[in-house]
Amino acid sequence: MNAQQIRQAYLKFFKDRGHVVIPRALLVPQNDPTTLFTGSGMQPLIPYLLGESHQGGTRLVNSQTCLRSQDIDEVGDNRHTTFFEMLGNWSLGDYFKEDQIRWFFEFLVDIIGLDPQKIYVTCFIGSKEHDIPRDDEAAQIWQKLFKEKGIDAKIAEIGSQADGDKRGIKPGERIFFYDDGENWWSRAGGLDKTPVGDPCGPDSEVFYDFGPQNHAAGFGKAHPASDSGQFMEIGNQVFMQYLRTQKGFEPLKKQNVDFGGGLERISAAAIDSPDVFKISILWPIIEKLEKISGKDYGSHTNAMRVIADHLRAATFLAVDGITPSNKEQGYVMRRMVRRAIRFAFELGVEQNFLHDLVPVITDLYHEDYPEVAKQRDQVIEILVKEEKIFRQTLRKGLHEFNKIVGNKLTGETIFKLYDTYGFPTELTLEEAFKQDVPIAKTAQADFTELMKQQRERSQTATKGTFKGGLGGQTLQHKKYHTATHLMYQALRDVLGDHVVQRGSNITEERLRFDFSHPEKVTREQLDEVEKIVNEQIGQDLKVSWAEYPTEEATGKLGALGQFGDRYGEKVKVYKMIADGAKKPFSFEICGGPHVDHTLQLFEDGKRFKILKEEASSAGIRRIKAVLN
Repeated sequence: MNAQQIRQAYLKFFKDRGHVVIPRALLVPQNDPTTLFTGSGMQPLIPYLLGESHQGGTRLVNSQTCLRSQDIDEVGDNRHTTFFEMLGNWSLGDYFKEDQIRWFFEFLVDIIGLDPQKIYVTCFIGSKEHDIPRDDEAAQIWQKLFKEKGIDAKIAEIGSQADGDKRGIKPGERIFFYDDGENWWSRAGGLDKTPVGDPCGPDSEVFYDFGPQNHAAGFGKAHPASDSGQFMEIGNQVFMQYLRTQKGFEPLKKQNVDFGGGLERISAAAIDSPDVFKISILWPIIEKLEKISGKDYGSHTNAMRVIADHLRAATFLAVDGITPSNKEQGYVMRRMVRRAIRFAFELGVEQNFLHDLVPVITDLYHEDYPEVAKQRDQVIEILVKEEKIFRQTLRKGLHEFNKIVGNKLTGETIFKLYDTYGFPTELTLEEAFKQDVPIAKTAQADFTELMKQQRERSQTATKGTFKGGLGGQTLQHKKYHTATHLMYQALRDVLGDHVVQRGSNITEERLRFDFSHPEKVTREQLDEVEKIVNEQIGQDLKVSWAEYPTEEATGKLGALGQFGDRYGEKVKVYKMIADGAKKPFSFEICGGPHVDHTLQLFEDGKRFKILKEEASSAGIRRIKAVLN
């Protein structure tokens, strides 16, 4: 089975077992201040894992596109990509370990056809200090499943990854117990880092064995959780069964299952290749690069992997409404496109090539994701335009190189060309070589230090990167979330019905809201929006929600939504209405969370205030506002 077939088979497998197929969320998360991007399949499901009811019920399944920009420097090996898909299924207080483990094993072995002899699993070893028992339940389920396939799966107690590197695998061992560094899930990490008030629990990871010939030297002895290259994690089943309290860890009243499996990695296992770039949703990009460049993958592996990954990520960012810029998500997108172009220089490709390559990427996804097909031409136009802009940047960089380099190339000059003019460091060094300009001995160290200082200055862009986080559940966040709804409607009242939400970011200190509008909003208009919002808060609107069929909510009932959002058969709609009023002031599709009454926003004498209005991108304006 290729990747496309595996994706569809997975959705069907769980749909046949009572799961509702839900659409993927946008790559840019809405109302989650913890990250720039949707970085895992469970991230959009956080409110429901915390107890909110989902319109799809208690059994859900989807394939979620994800992006982790912090992995950008790791791309180039055989398994890391910044963009990936997570196959996910969830039980919200429904089934638990027995069904989940059996179903995933059946899917891997009976549907995809993986050899069970190549499957290894891990479970949580327990903690005497925290009075949490070893997860023998999960281990025994695995033993039973392997036995059904004629495999005697022995159990090993490893502990830490370092222990495993020393110990390795003994004959017959297939189920491994690790400590909370490997097999415990909380939003912050291990047991001691689990925040009070958070759900948490053990997890059971599944690994595929590509054989000892892929075990790299220098990693100690092979075992499932090692980084040697022999084993690759293809799925993780999180069992949320505890609540961290002031007293310790107590059983949750409502247990949840969160499963995530990397489509790219499962697809690599299906073809028994440790190189994820050889699967059906990446290899055609590589083949096109070979034709464009006249070079082969085997000789230029790293460059082709980076180009394929970065342009696939940039393509989906464009599909989800992001354009290259110098801010936040747009900055990451710009960096990826330009990094791909820079690596193309290594292939000898100095001419424009995205107009040939991007269509290959869109065609790999247009059948399974209709939004890709719908926006194909626009996506190509956005990325081709960025390529042309970067080519101009390169020409300008060369001009500046000749102006400022002088008799010796220093770390400060390399950094200035990179930071101010966007000129890649590799090209600076290459140009110095061509022009026979000597390079200062401390150039590399000085450049590295300046880059470190720059990263420290720009930490806010990646601070709180999603690690299974449960952001957005505090009262202050709920207040800002509620205020955003009110401001959205007020903007439409003042500016017109053409105003459509194009993104938002809410923290405990402020709200940020992007919306469609062709020109700068005047101070008088902003004052009117402020006035309306504060008036509505003062009326103490009651906040409630109800579920509706999607077509009814967006059509007959006229519920507001966000540009680009995709919905299932049903949606949750929040209503904010004054006592005695016939019509709500705000009626909007949203997953939550909100306060119950709007007067809660005025606690401690606070009022709604717009701090700033500015351009976000072409035709999109951005407002920042506070309760102060």
